[in-house]
Amino acid sequence: MARAEFDRDLAQLESEIILMGGLVEAAVIDAIAALAQRDLDKSQRVIDADDRIDDKENEIEVEAITLLRKEAPVATDLRRIMATLFVASELERIGDYAEGIAKISLLMGHEPPLKELIDIPRMTDIALSMLKKSIEAFTQHDVEPTKSIADSIGSMDDEVDVLYNTVQADLIELMKQDADNIERATYLLWAAHNIERVADRATNIAERAIYLVTGQSVSVGGSETVSDAL
Repeated sequence: MARAEFDRDLAQLESEIILMGGLVEAAVIDAIAALAQRDLDKSQRVIDADDRIDDKENEIEVEAITLLRKEAPVATDLRRIMATLFVASELERIGDYAEGIAKISLLMGHEPPLKELIDIPRMTDIALSMLKKSIEAFTQHDVEPTKSIADSIGSMDDEVDVLYNTVQADLIELMKQDADNIERATYLLWAAHNIERVADRATNIAERAIYLVTGQSVSVGGSETVSDAL
């Protein structure tokens, strides 16, 4: 394969990551909106649409393997291909979190949330901003801009953690006040947990972006890498 053709194919592979990121972002937005609005039909559509995200991950994997077979890539190219596979996997997991929130919404039925959703949507806005920035960092291929973006993502992750702790404290207090609140509070705790994980996955992507341009593994914002076991 000619070098120019290989570069085009590699760029196309990374453009598929941008497309997948858009699908994932839409899924999270719709899942939280459906949760807040008690729109069960919309929640079901989020669940159904997760297959498209899974299919996109599979397409990226096939394209990456094809590239590996066509040409034995040098170290830098191999790192880009492997990083693309890693990011696709992280995005697929974020899609799963959106699906999980939609399933929580269905479990709640038409019953309203225990409390007005304020902090969870705030968490979502920040987490999705982190996701956009992390994908931008991944496609930069320039050390300083990538590091700058990653630094901002670390700070935003701290904001999400603070909001998550606030949600936990508020809901636990409601549980203590009345045992009848436990079930509905638990649903919201699960939803908040999923959004917190979205932020952590975005952080993972930012860390991989830094590795891509420097070859060094670093921790963004001091957070621990989230494994697929979570």
